[in-house]
Formats: sequence, structure tokens, C-alpha cells
Amino acid sequence: MRGGSCCVVYKSMKKVVANILISAFVFATMEVALKLAGSALDPLQLTFLRFTGGGIVLLPFGVAEMRRKGARLTPGLLGYYLLLGTLCVPLSMVLFQYGILYSNAATAAVLFCTNPIATAVLAHFFAKDDKLTKGKVLSVLITIPGILLMIRPWDLMPGNTIHGALLSIGAGVLFSLYGVLGTRSIQKAGPFTQTAMSFLLGAAVLLAVLIATGRPVTHGVIDEMPLVLYTAVVVSGVGYLTYFFVIKHANATTASIIFLLKPAIAPVIAVVVLGERISWNMVAGIVLILAASGAILAEKRRDSKT
Repeated sequence: MRGGSCCVVYKSMKKVVANILISAFVFATMEVALKLAGSALDPLQLTFLRFTGGGIVLLPFGVAEMRRKGARLTPGLLGYYLLLGTLCVPLSMVLFQYGILYSNAATAAVLFCTNPIATAVLAHFFAKDDKLTKGKVLSVLITIPGILLMIRPWDLMPGNTIHGALLSIGAGVLFSLYGVLGTRSIQKAGPFTQTAMSFLLGAAVLLAVLIATGRPVTHGVIDEMPLVLYTAVVVSGVGYLTYFFVIKHANATTASIIFLLKPAIAPVIAVVVLGERISWNMVAGIVLILAASGAILAEKRRDSKT
């Protein structure tokens, strides 16, 4: 019996590791795909299409989750999902799309991945049991020179701009707020339901903006269909499916490893696909940001065991 149990645990861990690697790789390709697609499509249009597709992919899993939990979508819960979706899609992700357009893909990817640091700070104000410790403050202080080295404002790398970097950081902060506020409601109907509904409702808000401002909704999509499908189905769909698989079969702290792997993988993909260059300051900045994020995750792991 003990041998059979060990075998089951081993197979489960193999699946967890496989899903961590899949999710990390998929998320690491995001900036390159969005950079390529964003050169042909309107930034708001691409974000709308991306999260509409991602929400549709996640929705069946959300429906199944609700049936298992016996949960219902009340008007109050839908209103909260609308708030979360507005934070995520028309605010955070639109800023991020512009950040990618005005920065190198590798720079945008790494700067956005400072969001675990922003989460640690925001959780102090929005989560009752998550206080800002000395370790978290130290991580913030380590992140600041990491960001400065990534941007190198005194000698900008070709392809980078100050406003592009600030947009990427701002997008990461808003995405952190989306995640922190999401912890208040995620148990009511489940993570798949909350993510699918927030994606779809956020995309609906963005659709209203597109129509009101006369921006394109479907124009040019056929020509860029492979990239649109990749960003919608693979990045915003499969990426989150594998991410939630890790949370379900391990825990949220283990799943956070994905966001430690992404900053290491994304610059390599940007070099291979877009021909971007990795400089010494980028490597130094990545190391500092990874060290700060790693310290945050290590502290979370210690707290979860106590």
C-alpha cells in the first residue's frame, strides 16, 4: 500500500512540475506575441480579443466548478467580478499592452514580474492577515535598484523608453491589486469561475470603450488570426489553466514559482524571436528582482507552515 501511495504522489508531483514549466513558458512568450500582434492591431482591440478568448476557454471549467460547489452568481458577486475585471482588463492589461509597445519585450516582461513585490505591499492595506514585515520591506528595497538597472534611465537601451517602463510597472501594480482584492471572493465560486467571469466582464467594459471611441473591434483580425488565437487561447487560456492546476494540486505558493521562472525565460525568447539584446545591466536587474520575489515567496511558504 505504501509503495502504491508513493507512486501516486510521484505521478502527481510530475504533473505539477510539468504544469509549472508549461505555464511559465506560455506566460514567458506573452510579451513577444503581444509585441508582434500589437504592431498590426489596436492595443485596446487586441486586449479585448485576448481576454474574451481567455474567458471563453476558462468558462466551462468555471461552470463545472460552480456545480461542484453548489455556488450561484448573485448580483453582488457579479458586481464584484465586474470591479475585478475592470481592474484587470481595461486598466492593467491595456497599460501593459502599451508598455510592451513602448519597451523591449524582455524589459516589459521582467518589470511586470515585479508584481509579487507590489502584492506584498498592497496586501498590507487590503488583506487583514498579511502584514508588511521587515523581510518584505527589504525585498522592496532590493527591487528598486533592480528596476533602475533594467530601465537604465541614464542610458536607455534602444527600444526602451521611460514611459514604456512606467506603464509596465503600473500594469503590474494594478494586476497585483486585482489579485489581492480577488482573494476576498475567490472561495465563493472558485478560481476558475472568478477568473473567467472577471475576464469576460472586463472585456465587455473594454468593448464598450472600443465602440464609444470608434476604435476597431474586428478589423484586421483575420490577417493576424494566428497571433490573436495564440494570445487568447494559449496565453490567456492554457496559461491560466495550467497555473490553476498547480494551485489545486499543490498550493498558491508553489504556483508562484511560475512568476520566478518567467523573468528568466522571457528575455531568452525575446532574443531568439525578436533579436533583442541582453546587456549586463539587464542580467543584474533580473537577478535583483528574482532575489526580491524569491524572498517574498520564501516568507509566504514559512508563514503557511506555521
